[in-house]
Parts: sequence; structure tokens; C-alpha cells
Amino acid sequence: RSQDDITKQLNGMFRKYNNVQVFAVQEQTISVGTGGRGGFPVQFVLQNLNFDKIKEKLPVFTEEVRKSPVFQGNDVNLKFNQPELLITIDRLKANELGVSVLDVSNTLQLALSGRRFGYFIMNGKQYEVIAQVERIDRDDPLDLKALFVRNNRNELVQLDNLVKLEESASPSTIYHFNRFKSATVSAGLAPGKTIGDGVAEMQRIADRVLDDSFSTALSGSSRDYAESSSNTSFALFLALGLIFLLLAAQFESFIDPLIIMITVPLAFAGAVLSMWVFGQTVNIFSEIGIIMLIGLVTKNGILIVEFANQKRRRGEKKIPAAIDAAIARLRPILMTTLATTLGALPIALAIGSAGTSRIPLGIVIIGGMLFALVLTLYVVPALYSYLSSKKAVSNFEKAIAEEDSKVLEEVEA
Repeated sequence: RSQDDITKQLNGMFRKYNNVQVFAVQEQTISVGTGGRGGFPVQFVLQNLNFDKIKEKLPVFTEEVRKSPVFQGNDVNLKFNQPELLITIDRLKANELGVSVLDVSNTLQLALSGRRFGYFIMNGKQYEVIAQVERIDRDDPLDLKALFVRNNRNELVQLDNLVKLEESASPSTIYHFNRFKSATVSAGLAPGKTIGDGVAEMQRIADRVLDDSFSTALSGSSRDYAESSSNTSFALFLALGLIFLLLAAQFESFIDPLIIMITVPLAFAGAVLSMWVFGQTVNIFSEIGIIMLIGLVTKNGILIVEFANQKRRRGEKKIPAAIDAAIARLRPILMTTLATTLGALPIALAIGSAGTSRIPLGIVIIGGMLFALVLTLYVVPALYSYLSSKKAVSNFEKAIAEEDSKVLEEVEA
């Protein structure tokens, strides 16, 4: 069984447990940068300078993520599960009883804070002097009744008469991202959904729930996906530009490289069609395969255009030269295409360890090559007959062509 099958089975088993949250997460095949290991694939960061706004909007945002059909399971790193007791001094009452705020503050600090007063040395070792009541006397809020503070009349006043207590919960850690206070919402993907779908859905929820004071960012695998997508797009256009310039230098023309490069969109169409037929998505492996197709399919156009140019330099017309070139180069084009597709077949069949993740790479190569093979033999000669510029007839090549024709006539006779 595949990793995806096991994950789906475990998540189905975990749904019956309502008192805990348990999710099975698939390990990412490629994890770079901030991706980490073992986390949800979609990680969306909410940022704001005002922590109270994050506290207000975070439950609403996570509830929208939970309701979304794009996600399956969610979590947030900012959890308000740390018990907290907020002590507020009643200044008016303290003033009536003759107790200063400083006295109340010092009493609480001496009893609860564990403040260091100094050091002492015993047996050649240095120890800290810490003021704090025993653990048993400071575990309960009602223990404040046992604390007293002296007023300006030298009377002892019970501390719980001067303060107000409020129980609440706070996060054990306040997270920061790019120097902003932040909370990271993580989510798993529903079957058939990609990281791109998850990021788009998170952004849609953020636009609806958050106000203008918030900023958002990506983390983990989502950030890796966004960075790799931009990098592969740059690599794609760079490969197209370099190949076009090299072909222009080789053929000393801008028309012939343009005819050859028409094989690239044909291959891209075959790659997209094959991914749609086999239910694959666009990911880092399919993007790598698309970039590989640029170099693999342009060689077919080079063979046809170069052979047609040689024919025309010997005095042939454009259309017969293009047709003869397609017929003469069919065999080498067919052999190289079959060799490439058969070499990519084990990848498409997911043979080997972690082979399932590389299936899109094999499908893109095979589908793009076969689709371009069929159309190249028709489209390239047709475009060549319309777009190709006039070629200078070489006397040497023309003489060779005449000798070849004479030899053929003698053989036929």
C-alpha cells in the first residue's frame, strides 16, 4: 500500500475520537528551507503588532479553516492553555486603608516572584538567597488571605482586601515572525487538493476575516512551494531564452529558431493533457519535467529544419524540401523519442523507493514527447513552408545534388 492509502485509513479511524485531535500527516518528499519535517503541508502566518487583535481574530479564522472543504484537520501554534491569575490593586481602597501601591507590589514580589537578594558562601560554594513562600502556601488564589501588608498606621491589612483577582488563560509562548507578534495556522489537505489550493483558500479566508492591520505570510512547506514555483518559472523562461539565442546563432537567423521553438508549446500541451488524463497535479516534479521537455523536443525541430535548409541550398523549393526533411528524419526522431519515453517509463510506473511522488515527472515526459512527436511531423514542415526565408543556393551543394541525380538516373536505367 502507498503512504497516501495508509494516511487516509488512519485519519478515518481517528475521526471517532472526539476528546483529542489526532492527524496522520504525510511526510514531504522534498523539504528545504523552513519546511521542517512532520508538519502540516499548509502553514499560514497571521501577523499583527497588537496581540489582542490576534487573540480576537484567531478563533474566527481557525473556525473558517475547519469549515472549509479544502482542508482536513487543522492546528494552531498559539494555544491559550496556560492558567493565569490577574491581580489588580484597588487603589481607592488601598488609599482609604493607608496602604501604598508600592507596599502591595513589594509584598507580592517578595512572596511570589522568587527574587534574588544576594549570595552567601558555604563550604567554598556560592549560593543564591531567594525570597519566596513555600510552594504549599502559594498554589491557590485563596492563599493571598495569608499575606498581610503594613499600612502607615503600623497596622496589618489582609492583602485580599486590597486586590481583585481574575482568572484567565494565556499562551505559554508569544511567537514572533518578521518581528511581528504572530500565530501560525496549519492545516492538512483534503483528498485531491494541492498545496496551491490550500494557500489560495487560506488567503481567501484571510481577506474575509482579517482587517487591514494584519499582514500574512507563508511558512513551512507552503513557503517552500511558493519559492520553488517562482524559481522554476524563472528557470523555464531562462531555458527558453537561452535555447532561442543558441539556435539563432547556429542558424544565423531568427525565423528558423522560431519554427523550431513551436515544438515547445506542443509538448507543453501534451504534458498538461497527460496530467489531466491520469489525475496528476502541477508540483515540483511536473515542473522539472516541463523544463526538461524544452531541450528534449526542440531537437526534433532542429533535425527537420536543418535537413530542409540543406535541401533548399541545393536548389529545391520550400514545400518539397520540408516534406522530404520530415520523411527523411522520421526514423531518428522516432528512435530518440522512444528511447526517452521508455527511459521515463519506470518513473511513471512508480518503480523504486518513494516512486509515487515522482509519477508526475514520468507522465509529463512521456506525454509531452509522444504528443509533440505526432504534431511536430506536421506542424514544423507546414510552418517552415510559410515562414522560412530564402536560402542562398550553394554552387558546391548544387553540383553534388546534380551528380546524385545523375547517379540515380543511371541506376534506374
